[in-house]
Amino acid sequence: MNKGVEIIKSYLRTLPGKPGVYRMLDDKENVLYVGKAKSLKNRVASYTNLRGLSYRIARMVSQTRSMEFVTTHTEVEALLLEANMIKRFKPPYNILLRDDKSFPYILIDTSHPSPRVRKHRGAKTIEGHYFGPFASTSAVNHSLHILQKAFLLRTCSDSVFNSRTRPCLLYQIKRCAGPCVDKVSPEEYASLVQAAHDFLSGKSQAIKDDLTAKMMAASDRLDYEQAAIYRDRLKALAAVQARQDINQGQVDNADIIAAFQTGGSTCIQVFFFRSGQNWGNKAYFPRHDKDQPLSEIVPAFLSQFYDNKPPPKQILVNCHMSQKDLLEEALSLKAGHKVKLTFPQRGDKFRLVALVEQNARDALHRRLAEMSSQQKLLRGVADLFDLDAPPRRIEVYDNSHISGTNALGAMIVAGPEGFDKNAYRKFSIKSENLSPGDDFGMMREVLTRRFSRQLRENPDRDQKSWPDLLIIDGGKGQLSAALATLADLGLEDIPVVSIAKGPDRNAGREDFYLPGKEPFKLPPNDPVLYFLQRLRDEAHRFAIGSHRQQRAKNMKKSLLDGLAGVGPRRKKALLMHFGSAKAVANAGLQDLEKVDGISSTLARSIYNYFHEND
Repeated sequence: MNKGVEIIKSYLRTLPGKPGVYRMLDDKENVLYVGKAKSLKNRVASYTNLRGLSYRIARMVSQTRSMEFVTTHTEVEALLLEANMIKRFKPPYNILLRDDKSFPYILIDTSHPSPRVRKHRGAKTIEGHYFGPFASTSAVNHSLHILQKAFLLRTCSDSVFNSRTRPCLLYQIKRCAGPCVDKVSPEEYASLVQAAHDFLSGKSQAIKDDLTAKMMAASDRLDYEQAAIYRDRLKALAAVQARQDINQGQVDNADIIAAFQTGGSTCIQVFFFRSGQNWGNKAYFPRHDKDQPLSEIVPAFLSQFYDNKPPPKQILVNCHMSQKDLLEEALSLKAGHKVKLTFPQRGDKFRLVALVEQNARDALHRRLAEMSSQQKLLRGVADLFDLDAPPRRIEVYDNSHISGTNALGAMIVAGPEGFDKNAYRKFSIKSENLSPGDDFGMMREVLTRRFSRQLRENPDRDQKSWPDLLIIDGGKGQLSAALATLADLGLEDIPVVSIAKGPDRNAGREDFYLPGKEPFKLPPNDPVLYFLQRLRDEAHRFAIGSHRQQRAKNMKKSLLDGLAGVGPRRKKALLMHFGSAKAVANAGLQDLEKVDGISSTLARSIYNYFHEND
């Protein structure tokens, strides 16, 4: 403790009283904590007064061995930089938003004369109109399905659109107007696109009134088939609005964020409202110390949550926050428009926030119940395999290949909170001396690479990245290969078990292999068996999925991809001259020299690349 305090004091002599961000580092230069300050000198000095520090902060000070600083012009800039650094370094003493993927949007792509509607995630680089964010892919898919029904917009890619000679199935089932084969005029299709734009912009009532008028007009003309089309489109719009009753017109564009805390855990529920419509919700469970209150957790969540997404003009929350004005200024700077944080105390908005808080409470109770069930299963695993304690990290390994091609190893991770998908890893098999389909050799390579790196990066084994149990998908042979590999690395103390599929690959009749013991089965209705099957099946799913991705990627590779000095332009020139990559590979030196843009030196290099074994 005293050493940490002295190290911190040593920086005070040169620290300015300016805004900035500071990082505390341990003896291995791992970031312990990232903080921001209006005055770096005053903030850092507060860590030298031990009486005023909580146990958590005192523990952090005792581990501090160095510090790094970045000065900024304003405290607002420091707040934005702090959020960025927390997400980058994931310090153990910071409140951390663990699940922070970008959200999907609906895009009306106007880069083509006949715009298409589709799902979009990532940078907004495509010309068009973006609507969102939506809380989940399923929410986007549902809305896209309704848009197809109500406005008959195309969803096919431009290449499919340009190659069509007759209407597709979506046209037959009245999910597309058929602009690809001129079943609708450009003017009529443009009006459908504008109507979809207006609906997503919140002008749903005007759209419904227009469709109702058209339906009645068609009915008066005795054109009942056309009237039925308008009726179905109205029903589709009604289906969307039926899902919006949580809002009841109380907010237009806003995020409602409510937190609930119990048992040292916190759930933060976020509801997205755009154009008066509820576009879904999502629950978050930030990592924090058990004694930290919501008044600290919610501001930290907000700064990290909006680090990679635009905040709306209004954010409703369910608790008071310190430095509310600073957060508003930072979010407004990031968004390019005024952002207002509101803590409603009465009225419709208060009732809406209370409803979101109830959702946060329910989600946290479900999670705690699931974690309790998970703990019970982990205790069952510990009893089954004679472990000293319930495992906090289980690693499951599986291989995937087709006759030895595109061979790949996969590792999934599970623990008290379920599957830890951020820790999943895949290993492309690199050994050239393995015979095709050598599962034992592949397992040896995967484990060697995995634990050699662990030994290099954390030889003291004092981090959570070390497993308490290894599960291998396979039988006695795979178990022996795993044990031999770990023995070569001096890691014989890691428990290993293998799971072999039952007769006829029947689930429930698996054989379990442990070192020095006879294989055994579990009762078919044993909850621990179901748990272990889930782990094995998840590893299998991840391995197969990764293998298919790799195979699909390799199928798209060209023979010309490995040529040094041959970029897209020269590659195109070669293909245009010879007609195919295979013809380029078989071409003679003099023929290669005749291609535009290919010098004699480069032609010799290309020729040698394809004939080095001749």
